[in-house]
Amino acid sequence: MPDRSATGTQTNNADSFRTFLEGWMVRQENYLDELLSGQQHCHDMQDEDIKELCSRMLAHYQEYFEAKSRIAQRDVFLAFSPTWLTSLERTFLWIAGFKPGMVFRIVTNSVLDMSEDQTQRMNRLMEETKLEERALNDELAKVHESVAGPTMLEAARRSGRLVAGEASEEETAMATLRVALESVVANADSLRMRTAVKVVEILRPAQKVRFFAGAAQLQLKIRSWGLQRQEGERQESSGDEW
Repeated sequence: MPDRSATGTQTNNADSFRTFLEGWMVRQENYLDELLSGQQHCHDMQDEDIKELCSRMLAHYQEYFEAKSRIAQRDVFLAFSPTWLTSLERTFLWIAGFKPGMVFRIVTNSVLDMSEDQTQRMNRLMEETKLEERALNDELAKVHESVAGPTMLEAARRSGRLVAGEASEEETAMATLRVALESVVANADSLRMRTAVKVVEILRPAQKVRFFAGAAQLQLKIRSWGLQRQEGERQESSGDEW
């Protein structure tokens, strides 16, 4: 029989993060307005003002990662299948979040005036990031292999033969799996944040504003398209019931 208490806890975790995300997205829209305004009046802004705005943006994303980290610690399986995202948003997921290399696409599309030195530094960072992404892919693959390994399979078979009060090897194996997945997610989130910070360090003040604006626009557009498609599917499903 399904564990109702576990299901209820998972639902509460999902609802909690969904509420957080809704508020975070509202703040994201407000930041985008500020970034677009700053983009138009960048020449009139002091470097310190731009630096302060960019610091607030980084803190905004850090807030997101910290909230997601808390969810992953409570239920790492939920982090891999986040019900608070639309099906479209989930197609972009890589280890419970966006792929770090995506920031380089944003740079390419939003920052068109990098110097040769900046371009070289950005390319080096991109190659370093790819190596770290591959290492994390390998780490996650090893976790997946362990799930299908003899220890986990035997534990699953034995769990059906336990007597009352006997400790389940399956529970122990699942706990080990959770710890391994939590580690992979934490390392992936660290790479995401470190990559973004390093990209920002390479860019000049006005370029940073365009980069953050491009990142916010992309996320909000994907969210909007996803919600629209979800609503369309819901209406189509309701129509079929008639």
